[in-house]
Amino acid sequence: MNYLKVSLCVLALLCASRFIPHPPNFTSLIALSFYIPFLFGVKFIPIVVLSLIFTDIFLGFHSTILFTWGSVILIGLISKNFSRSPIIRLLGVTSGATIFFITSNFGVWLSGSYGYSINGLIECYIMAIPFFGNTLISTLIFSFVIECLHSIYNYKLKISK
Repeated sequence: MNYLKVSLCVLALLCASRFIPHPPNFTSLIALSFYIPFLFGVKFIPIVVLSLIFTDIFLGFHSTILFTWGSVILIGLISKNFSRSPIIRLLGVTSGATIFFITSNFGVWLSGSYGYSINGLIECYIMAIPFFGNTLISTLIFSFVIECLHSIYNYKLKISK
């Protein structure tokens, strides 16, 4: 039953952050992709991906979707390696945003939008920098909120013992 509750919460959070009007790439996606597996285990990575699939049904599928979903899976898998402290986790989630940027934009380049040359690859990444700014800022904001909630939960757990 706990798996179902957490899964429904993940679905609701991701849907809300993707459906509510927002600047481009300003969602909780990367933060949740990192923290859901960190907090609840890697068995929740498929729920994050299923949430993406569900929202993509309404938002539309695109040619780089496998790169997007793949980066989310990779971010979830690396999250346990950054568990020592909140500062280390913020470094980890920043790494996750960077993984998403590199992976998803490589997919954009492979789609042929910028031509199949090194110059096209460089141009693709340069043109994506403003989107990376939004991704990084939103990821850090959502991660800070999650870290605060996690700290409050742990503090209340210690008090109740």
